Amino acid sequence: MEPCIDLRNVTVVYPNGVQALSGINLTVDAGEFAFVVGPTGHGKSTLLKLLYAAEFPTEGQVLFLGQDVARLSSLPIARLRRRVGVVFQDFRLLAQRTAWENVAFALHAIGVPYRAALRRVPRALDEVGLLDKADRFPPQLSAGEQQRLALARVLGLDPAVVLADEPTGNLDPRSSDRVIDLLTKINERGTTVMVATHDPTIVNRLRRRVIALREGRIVSDEQEAGYPHDLGRD
Repeated sequence: MEPCIDLRNVTVVYPNGVQALSGINLTVDAGEFAFVVGPTGHGKSTLLKLLYAAEFPTEGQVLFLGQDVARLSSLPIARLRRRVGVVFQDFRLLAQRTAWENVAFALHAIGVPYRAALRRVPRALDEVGLLDKADRFPPQLSAGEQQRLALARVLGLDPAVVLADEPTGNLDPRSSDRVIDLLTKINERGTTVMVATHDPTIVNRLRRRVIALREGRIVSDEQEAGYPHDLGRD
């Protein structure tokens, strides 16, 4: 079986000359849960962006869900993104739409029929504990609730892969634990999950695969590991 994610000697250099990634070789199998860790600015977000075609390699090859991402035109990229749920640190919710509408909008965007959306939206909100706040707007929710709403939007899509970029960065410890528990639950269904973070607490708590980056290079890749002691956070 081919891996879900396969990066082959990938280097990313931005137009300003900054080298974000250098010589990355990485495979992730379907159904894995992996942390991508390292200090801020050392390539974690760039690595995730390669996978949903928000960035492209300067050198090397990115194979994602069996497709060479850099060779795809706009329509196949749009189709690929329908199989990927992305969770950001800043939530990226629609402030003028209710929690229900935020989830429904994401489904509408990928062409889910209206009747199917009517079933999926309440199910997704219920899974993250927000069904009773379906008519609230994001500014009326706490930071933790907003991140859970972002996860509900992902759950509604039923993606093959979930990519979470610093999903607990703006949250208190209790809210962080709840978000990580939800990501674990998603993974237990067979969904591949990759979480970029510089927070040792959540990494040490789960003891999953840990891929460590420093200055755009993979410096360690360990199963059932904690946050590397010598890596640093900032």
